[in-house]
Amino acid sequence: MAFYSDKLGVFRINQTHAQTGTGLTQFGRAMEQLGIQVICANTPQAKGRVERANQTLQDRLVKEMRLRGIASMAAGNAYLPEFIADFNARFAVLPRQPEDAHRPLLPQDDLARILTIQEPRVLSKNLTVQYKNAIYQIRSKRPGYVLRHAGVTVCENRQGEIAIEYKGKPLDYTVYRPAPRQAQVVSSKQLTMKLDAVSTPKPTKKRKPYIPSPDHPWRRFRIHPETAQHSSQGDISIRQE
Repeated sequence: MAFYSDKLGVFRINQTHAQTGTGLTQFGRAMEQLGIQVICANTPQAKGRVERANQTLQDRLVKEMRLRGIASMAAGNAYLPEFIADFNARFAVLPRQPEDAHRPLLPQDDLARILTIQEPRVLSKNLTVQYKNAIYQIRSKRPGYVLRHAGVTVCENRQGEIAIEYKGKPLDYTVYRPAPRQAQVVSSKQLTMKLDAVSTPKPTKKRKPYIPSPDHPWRRFRIHPETAQHSSQGDISIRQE
């Protein structure tokens, strides 16, 4: 089974010189785990077919919903079967092969796990891992050295629930979130003074040119006229008085 799409960054990694990562987006990784091949359109003709279908659906569906005064998700979902039937009657094309290409979900396909944000991490020697400004301490019954520097996968679902897996099996953990930094409480007068100090530009001092003192060593040197004629050759000599 294959999924046909354009080359949007959701479907594939467009950075050709990426140094890290698996080479798959979250969408591509989910399709790979489901056994679905992602095929990106490589020709203008193929991309045009995809874009025309999307434009027709997006433009026509929005206008039909506006004409019917649909302004809620529930009303939109209730109207979709009617829209799909009308759309297929107008634009559907019979496939070359009449067989249904859909396949049943396999027993090992856990959609609740596959359709999550998955990030690889490496456990520290203390069996901790950091994810989104939080520290996760792994609780393991086995000796701690077994999991030191082990590669794990952090899975986050749509509800924000976190699961940490090692070789496909979940690990128990305790989460430690850093305490938020409390801002310093100041009075309104102090706040006004600080804002004025920041907003008021500081005056710039003009730098005075440096004038050597009368007894400065530079004043004891001068260029003699008889040696200035050699300046074109770059060999000017300086004689000390």
